[in-house]
Amino acid sequence: MEEGKRQKQIAGLLNEELNMIFQRLGLSMINGGMVSISSVKVTPDLLEARIYLSFFQVKDAAATLKMIEEKHHDIKKELATRVRHQLRSIPVLKFFQDDTLDHVFKMEELFKKIEEEKKQNPDS
Repeated sequence: MEEGKRQKQIAGLLNEELNMIFQRLGLSMINGGMVSISSVKVTPDLLEARIYLSFFQVKDAAATLKMIEEKHHDIKKELATRVRHQLRSIPVLKFFQDDTLDHVFKMEELFKKIEEEKKQNPDS
């Protein structure tokens, strides 16, 4: 099912505001790694927002995700003050790890291996 116009608007607003909140709370740089919000998806009833986080050079992504979830209350409180005039109710925030980058790196490695094998066996 395709996202509605209002869902996209709210997702864009939340993405923008959450990026600022993450920077202000010091959540964009954790343990020498970088955390960024790759996308925000809002359910059709606008009651839940799924925030997909991308981790770059973070040693323990699961622990970092847990740490962000522990700051959930602070994040939601600040978000509520920032968007109180645009939204009637603040959606429930759920954080997920976006592993798209991991898949991209794995695919690149596989393509490199295939190219190496082709160079070694030009007959096949």
